[in-house]
Amino acid sequence: MPVRRRRGWELCESEATPEGVFLRRRELLKAAAAGSILGPGLFSLPAWAAEEDPSAELYPAKQNPRYTLDRPLTAEKLATYYNNFYEFGSQKTIADEAQALQVRPWTIKIDGLVDKEMTVDLDDLLKKMTLEERLYRHRCVEAWSMAVPWSGFPMAAFVDFAKPLSSAKYVRMETFLDPKVAPGQKQVWYPWPYIEGVTIAEAGNELAFLVTGMYGKPVPKQDGAPLRLVLPWKYGFKSVKSIVRFSFTDKRPVSFWETVQGDEYGFWANVNPDVPHPRWSQATERVLGVDARRPTLKWNGYGEFVAHLYDGLEKERLFA
Repeated sequence: MPVRRRRGWELCESEATPEGVFLRRRELLKAAAAGSILGPGLFSLPAWAAEEDPSAELYPAKQNPRYTLDRPLTAEKLATYYNNFYEFGSQKTIADEAQALQVRPWTIKIDGLVDKEMTVDLDDLLKKMTLEERLYRHRCVEAWSMAVPWSGFPMAAFVDFAKPLSSAKYVRMETFLDPKVAPGQKQVWYPWPYIEGVTIAEAGNELAFLVTGMYGKPVPKQDGAPLRLVLPWKYGFKSVKSIVRFSFTDKRPVSFWETVQGDEYGFWANVNPDVPHPRWSQATERVLGVDARRPTLKWNGYGEFVAHLYDGLEKERLFA
């Protein structure tokens, strides 16, 4: 009798949300966006969630059933109020501070080793992309985790749009720089702006996802609005937020945290429970909203999608 091995991203049937409940969730989200169910005794959204966004009508996006979970979704309030965004402070509660960021107009520069350098308006870019929703695990290097319904488009589609030259080996990404609205950027001991990088192969992997929304709405500012990267097999600091520039290059970028403390935060930063951080174990993780820790999965459970990317790189520090 053949034995079927459940893959890391698959959801047990008993854990699945009933179809009727899921469909009702989307109705509620649309009604909330329209302001029709914000009465007493029902539920209310924070002031920042009610702000007008020219892309709001694009959400909720259709869910891609290929990317599901082995655990319940994290409550929206936890995922949107427990954030690392050092531009606005080193504490987790930076949601209010992050509302100073103006996300329209928002332009993205594409330069370096590309067929033609350009600057594109985000809303024009969205018209060229097909949005979808994916359920991903998210693992922070600080050993906490969550499960999030992200909306966006594959990074591979963006790479195709940018038309890099064959000599391009890496994608360097850069976050906005505006100390007037982001007080953390006044801290001169940090190498602002925030820089991250991936290889062309990583950028083209099916899991690499450029995010513009979450929980069926445009992504909040504190979670990286209006455009961020999500790499679910890597520690969260690799998923750069509020991106304004993509540079295609033949030189490996030196990322923000490599510059700050390269002996603790390397370029690859893939998740591995057997490779501890210099100051704490990575064997288990604290799941937001759950009263118990759970074992960390190698590659955060996505090894079947990404392990092959690192063949021949065994001498590299792949997991730190």
